[in-house]
Amino acid sequence: MERARRLASRAILRRLVNETKQSSNGQMSCRSPVLYTPSRYVSSLSPFGSKCYSRSDLLGGRNVPNSFGSQQVRSISVEALKSSDTFPRRHNSATPEEQAKMAESCGFDSLDSLIDATVPKAIRIDSMKFSKFDEGLTESQMIEHMKMLESKNKIFKSFIGMGYYNTHVPPVILRNIMENPAWYTQYTPYQAEISQGRLESLLNFQTMIADLTGLPMSNASLLDEGTAAAEAMAMCNNILKGKKKTFIIANNCHPQTIDICKTRADGFDLKVVTADLKDIDYSSGDVCGVLVQYPGTEGEVLDYGEFIKNAHAHGVKVVMATDLLALTVLKPPGELGADIVVGSAQRFGVPMGYGGPHAAFLATSQEYKRMMPGRIIGVSVDSSGKPALRMAMQTREQHIRRDKATSNICTAQALLANMAAMYAVYHGPEGLKAIAQRVHGLAGVFALGLKKLGTVEVQGLPFFDTVKVTCADAHSIADAGYRSEINLRVLDAKTITVSFDETTTLEDVDKLFKVFSGSKPVSFTAASLASEVETAIPSGLERQSPYLTHSIFNMYHTEHELLRYIHRLQSKDLSLCHSMIPLGSCTMKLNATAEMMPVTWPGFTDIHPFAPQVQAQGYQEMFNNLGELLCTITGFDSFSLQPNAGAAGEYAGLMVIRAYHLSRGDHHRNVCIIPVSAHGTNPASAAMCGMKIVSVGTDSKGNINIEELRKAAEANKDKLSALMVTYPSTHGVYEEGIDEICKIIHDNGGQVYMDGANMNAQVGLTSPGFIGADVCHLNLHKTFCIPHGGGGPGMGPIGVKKHLAPFLPSHPVVPTGGIPAPEKSDPLGTISAAPWGSALILPISYTYIAMMGSKGLTDASKIAILNANYMAKRLEKHYPVLFRGVNGTVAHEFIIDLRGFKNTAGIEPEDVAKRLMDYGFHAPTMSWPVPGTLMIEPTESESKAELDRFCDTLISIREEIAEIENGKADIHNNVLKILFTELIHTLAGRLSIPPSFAHGRCMDKCRILGNTLPSLLSGFELLKFWPTSRYGLKTSFTVDLAFPVYDIKIGVHNIEIGSPMFEHEFACFFAVSGTCWTNVYGDRQCHLQPFFQYPQMVEEAAAANAR
Repeated sequence: MERARRLASRAILRRLVNETKQSSNGQMSCRSPVLYTPSRYVSSLSPFGSKCYSRSDLLGGRNVPNSFGSQQVRSISVEALKSSDTFPRRHNSATPEEQAKMAESCGFDSLDSLIDATVPKAIRIDSMKFSKFDEGLTESQMIEHMKMLESKNKIFKSFIGMGYYNTHVPPVILRNIMENPAWYTQYTPYQAEISQGRLESLLNFQTMIADLTGLPMSNASLLDEGTAAAEAMAMCNNILKGKKKTFIIANNCHPQTIDICKTRADGFDLKVVTADLKDIDYSSGDVCGVLVQYPGTEGEVLDYGEFIKNAHAHGVKVVMATDLLALTVLKPPGELGADIVVGSAQRFGVPMGYGGPHAAFLATSQEYKRMMPGRIIGVSVDSSGKPALRMAMQTREQHIRRDKATSNICTAQALLANMAAMYAVYHGPEGLKAIAQRVHGLAGVFALGLKKLGTVEVQGLPFFDTVKVTCADAHSIADAGYRSEINLRVLDAKTITVSFDETTTLEDVDKLFKVFSGSKPVSFTAASLASEVETAIPSGLERQSPYLTHSIFNMYHTEHELLRYIHRLQSKDLSLCHSMIPLGSCTMKLNATAEMMPVTWPGFTDIHPFAPQVQAQGYQEMFNNLGELLCTITGFDSFSLQPNAGAAGEYAGLMVIRAYHLSRGDHHRNVCIIPVSAHGTNPASAAMCGMKIVSVGTDSKGNINIEELRKAAEANKDKLSALMVTYPSTHGVYEEGIDEICKIIHDNGGQVYMDGANMNAQVGLTSPGFIGADVCHLNLHKTFCIPHGGGGPGMGPIGVKKHLAPFLPSHPVVPTGGIPAPEKSDPLGTISAAPWGSALILPISYTYIAMMGSKGLTDASKIAILNANYMAKRLEKHYPVLFRGVNGTVAHEFIIDLRGFKNTAGIEPEDVAKRLMDYGFHAPTMSWPVPGTLMIEPTESESKAELDRFCDTLISIREEIAEIENGKADIHNNVLKILFTELIHTLAGRLSIPPSFAHGRCMDKCRILGNTLPSLLSGFELLKFWPTSRYGLKTSFTVDLAFPVYDIKIGVHNIEIGSPMFEHEFACFFAVSGTCWTNVYGDRQCHLQPFFQYPQMVEEAAAANAR
């Protein structure tokens, strides 16, 4: 391809040179070449058009003399010779011509006029200029730059451990999940009907965790092991209703976990005590919980049976941090009696990535399910009684309970949970056990070899994968390892630990022998010692109970089968691969391939977060560049990259404010003012910081009620800590009084925290720092292009003004702080398990900013605003647009009001949202921040054609509502209540054919069924996606949260589930049609699929039908 491109380019240049002679009158004949300006939608190699232009036309009406007598020569401009793979034109979808037309349709003569009318002059910045990458790199330049950074990262063999291990990422999972936009561009599965694939994969994850930990319930991932432990600590406090205020942490836990818990405890008014296991004392009667590590951070494997019984006897809950791979061979925590189990699934096929992202987990008993943090996937039934999956027990979560939520967590680590689940599916229980036994065997070989060498002393305690060594000079041994490109963990001057993983080889062990031997010759090899090694795990702690016995973990052990399974799940879910996802306040924009590529490069994936920084100079250079770029964008003085989600950024920012007040002796400042329209994470985060929340309302135009805010600030001026404000507002409006709001807070002793969720409407036009905010978190998975991953990963770095910079978080293992570093440092504590959060995905935002340049980013903000206003203008004749700015415009998102349709047509917002699925769209944000509405955010990446397609769909739906209002359609029996996909299911059932065959005859058969679809044909022709479950999933508080285990046989007309024989209509439909609810309803995918993976779902569905 590259050679062909070069040859074509040369041909064009030759053509230009050979045909440059012009007639003396300055006119070009029709035989002359046309001066060519490439369209953004036409390749630069496209043939010239046939239209003829005069030289004066091409040069703005000017006849330009030349220096060659009567011959005129067209020269080639420098611009024409520049690289053509510029990025902004690929990211910002609207062409200049389209921008002008769209602005005109909104009543403005240009895009800039629209922006001037929308963004208040008082907060508008003149321009934004970067010290680096200001003009933006091309895609090819960016890739070369990232390769250069990658080359600066030195990959040593890591034996550091501490919760991070090398792992083999199966290529089938790497390519088909981690690198697959159909998986990484999905949104959180709130719309279950078009999310069944990832819901199933996350249920697999929960099943895996529940089986391995020996506890019946797990969530669908948390941010990292350290924060999962902190969430468990909060659970212990809540379980005992805050009556006991001490939490004990055994000193055999990872140091980062201990520090995170200490930081988090401050907000709950908890006292954290660290102690040796043998010194833990519950006699005070004030202990709510205790945290232990199994295996310990130094490798020891202890029997906690009696320890847990003693804790329970004193009314203390036991939290156990554990290792999933170890649990394939060790007695599970649930059998030992643990109440809550936490850990990381990183070593299940997810690269270390210099700290993340990785899927953490929390498992517990049914008794405490209402107090669990994070999302939980459950098995329910849909409106027709058929089994389906959904997010369960959402009333615990921040978007509903706000400050009363069990946690502030929103974005978690869904994509990484899917990778870990597929790793378990691929290897199965026997494969995982074999990996664990091999790792344990290598550790045993190493320990035996050291004993034979006699140069050091090996710990006497049982171990799984980590060997603790006592020596005369730990640093000299570590230096010897460094010279051999080996990283070891030095505990103190005389102690080292060595952790093994699935990538360790016998050759690696031989190298370790040489490192530890000093000058002493090694007379044996690792291979020669293998036969002498015995297990180091006591018989009483060896696992006897089965795990991962469900068929899902025992079927897909060849690549072909796993590939097909991944694809079947993928095909059930709508992503940005299918259509725009116009979720308000979610910013579902392009996740460009060039941005995603470095994420899987070994130079970025294979570095331990605690490796010496000299080995990560590429990362460090990127961190420094990114910190400076973000400071320029936001108007702040320093950034912390540690918070690994938006909610974590909120919490970190508020804790910075808290630390600032404490440093000034203002211990009493604990009031946080929050508008009622704020994201649910805002009050949840403030509550976690121990703040008291004062709510303020909004006026009829959607703006914060300034007078109400002023009264609240003045009434609490002696206690005021902060205001949390989103800008533009969650109502999609640039509030004119934002600068006044900031001044009111500052005048009353508070600090302004800005939620960066809507930063996509600020970049290059204004900034939090310029507006008057003191701290702001950025959702890098929104404005700065990290994909949502179906519910994570995310990143939430925080920027601060100079006076807050000293308090930015640090880390107990690798000290960190602000970028650029402040003059002095007084860090608040530790927020995330890794020093720089989820470092592996930072290249995505870095490449986005560097390729866009300052102008490209500014244009992105403008086009996002333009797209929203264009859509609002198209829809305003059909739906009320709820809020607008002073000049009648909206920001980057807007709200349409559907509340009136309930009275006129019996239509709820949910009906419109589900009807959109029939047209192949994900619904906008529903009933937030205003009940009965839809909030639409198109982003700058969507083309005018896609915007029009979505608007046409909503207009068509409005016409369908009008038919109900006019009596042409029945109020109960219409296309919004009985949806198109549901009609196809009904038709398929009547004809005993698969739904994929039914759609071709749907128009005729719908009439037979007594239903007409007068306005659907055009929408149906464009339909690209089929929901795989029926509409209206039932809310169930008794859903199953993991796959149960059954012995199943498939019969022609029945499904035998154990005994007795269980017959059901699903079995007949399954046998006759060759499909079922799990099937992907596409023309070429109507074949048998593993329906028998879901026996209890079938039983529940049958019971529901019987009722």
